[in-house]
Amino acid sequence: MKSTLKISALVLALAGFTLGAKAQTTPTPTTTTSGGVRYSIGVDAGIPTGKLSDNYNWNLGGSVQADIPVASKLFITINAGYDNIFAKNVAGATVSPADIHLLPAKAGLKYFPVSNFYIQGEAGAAFVLNKTAINADNSTAFIYAPQVGYQFPLGGKNFLDAGVRYEASTKLVSTNSDSKVNFLGLRVAYGF
Repeated sequence: MKSTLKISALVLALAGFTLGAKAQTTPTPTTTTSGGVRYSIGVDAGIPTGKLSDNYNWNLGGSVQADIPVASKLFITINAGYDNIFAKNVAGATVSPADIHLLPAKAGLKYFPVSNFYIQGEAGAAFVLNKTAINADNSTAFIYAPQVGYQFPLGGKNFLDAGVRYEASTKLVSTNSDSKVNFLGLRVAYGF
């Protein structure tokens, strides 16, 4: 958790520096250009919530995203990535739980109510890559993720996208309502 806080502080400092250095000279990322599709590649980190936090510390992964313009402030998003949710080492336990490996694929909408600030909602599926190791009986879970974020212009069509989201899933074990993968996440991405 200390590492996550340090990374978050570093990202916010970098974002503040970038905003101060480029805000006066670059167009906002909400403006569409010819072709208009914007891509981003980023790092995802998070902290499990609910019952998941009893056995898991944090998650780390990556994702790629495409933002397809529909209107001047509205985009359709397509996002795919990888999440590793790290199990806690339980003192005195004979067997620690296995890490959870997920491959999420989501689609949704991103809306900019004001310049560079956005509200995003996505839904899709998370494919369980290590179903046997975590004793899951479902290979796929439905996921949804509301998010808010800010795009910091870097020059030209490039930007830094920082967003906070809550991601939740349906059960990985159909008979256990505590087998949902829910977390509070942060995505920091380079966009072009």
